[in-house]
Amino acid sequence: MTELTHLTIEDALKGLKNKDFSAKELAEAHIEAMEGARDLNAFIVETPEIALKQAEESDKRYASGDEGLLDGIPFANKDLFCTEGTQTTAASKILEGFVPQYTSTVGQNLADAGAVMLGKANLDQFAMGSSNTTSAFGNVINPWKTSDGKDLVPGGSSGGSAAAVAARISMGATATDTGGSIRQPASFCGISGIKPTYGRCSRWGVVAFSSSLDHPGPLARTVKDNALMLQAMAGYDPKDSTSANKPVPDYAAAMTGDMKGMKIGIPKEYRLDGMPEEIGKLWDQGAQWLKEAGAEIVDISLPHTKYALPAYYIIAPAEASSNLARYDGVKYGHRSKDAETLADMYAKTRAEGFGDEVQRRIMIGAYVLSAGYYDAYYIKAQKIRRLILNDFEKAYETVDAILTPTAPSAAFPIGENEDDPIKMYLNDVFTVTANLAGVPGMSVPAGLDANGLPLGLQILGKAWDEETVFKVGGVIEEAAQFNAMPQKVMSKAA
Repeated sequence: MTELTHLTIEDALKGLKNKDFSAKELAEAHIEAMEGARDLNAFIVETPEIALKQAEESDKRYASGDEGLLDGIPFANKDLFCTEGTQTTAASKILEGFVPQYTSTVGQNLADAGAVMLGKANLDQFAMGSSNTTSAFGNVINPWKTSDGKDLVPGGSSGGSAAAVAARISMGATATDTGGSIRQPASFCGISGIKPTYGRCSRWGVVAFSSSLDHPGPLARTVKDNALMLQAMAGYDPKDSTSANKPVPDYAAAMTGDMKGMKIGIPKEYRLDGMPEEIGKLWDQGAQWLKEAGAEIVDISLPHTKYALPAYYIIAPAEASSNLARYDGVKYGHRSKDAETLADMYAKTRAEGFGDEVQRRIMIGAYVLSAGYYDAYYIKAQKIRRLILNDFEKAYETVDAILTPTAPSAAFPIGENEDDPIKMYLNDVFTVTANLAGVPGMSVPAGLDANGLPLGLQILGKAWDEETVFKVGGVIEEAAQFNAMPQKVMSKAA
């Protein structure tokens, strides 16, 4: 059973087609692994009954030769994606007990492709965080540990999704990326993850944080597995006004490994003061791998990068303060029992239901949108956003993709940076630009730091050109030969 949980999605699909094992056996193996790794707190809700029922249906389709793209593949569904008949909380007490009557478009696409849902993965509350320590349902623990056994954050906000995939209790996972919430957890957990172009995956049925920055996407252990998942998740959705009516390419077929004639940009602005030397060395190593594969390495400039983080932390809270106004205790979710008047109910419901980080961002957002500050903050941040997009568009006139580190550090111990929100926000320094510009970005595990913890490299591509991102990511993956496993998995195997 353990051997089944160590298969990649690609290999599992081959095994299912060859009748080496059944979808039900694959699901049972992952359910057993999930139950044995509850100390990670990767799931808010486990759905073994749903998984087994879906797996049995998958076996019927394999028997009739009518299987879908991901038929029988067990996945973790981030608890931001609404799921009909299953509690969806966004990791917040204000939505505890909320059971949607509909399924998100991305979730439905995966169901239509035959994927098997193991449960709803834990996350930072309303996707607000870089450590998965703001969940109302407890911290997620990274399956990797420090050499002295300290628990580490898995990254955020998609920490439950990333931890589940890294710990081999799920083959893939849905995730969202508003400022780095797919790529940073991928880096911290030693797996791969891609934030596609804005509009590539529907946001319909995904609990909103920041509507112009939220990007649904996949997490999986390999670049090829991400390609398979994204192909199933993506597609035009008329229910989402920001969804792009564009055909979905065969992403896996784009991974040819041929880099001849390609130019890869190295932005000077990403060499930050105080960045660990080993991250700089890994970045240089990544550029060398691509050069050896036939690519030309080109120094480029993204001059407005230094304004990205402050612009992001104006735009995202502003949109959050608007989106989260709907949670008031009237129609669904938590309602304060101590309220005496309607206004009192609103105030107490939101005070009791929202965590500290969510309240902090709502207040920041309300402030920057208020009369007298709207032009000074929000409008100025939107102008900077346009300049950042201009930087990327100019760079892509001369290069095919851009290579950077994914995060400024490896995973850090739980509790570290908790008392300094600014330091926590700096985890997104390499990732937020892609959200502001809407371009695709992927993290690929490329090495270990001095403490044996995973580090990722990030590939940024042109809008709608995820194929090049997958191609470059595949070359880095092949060169890095990253096969280290977290202690949680090794201890289970032992």
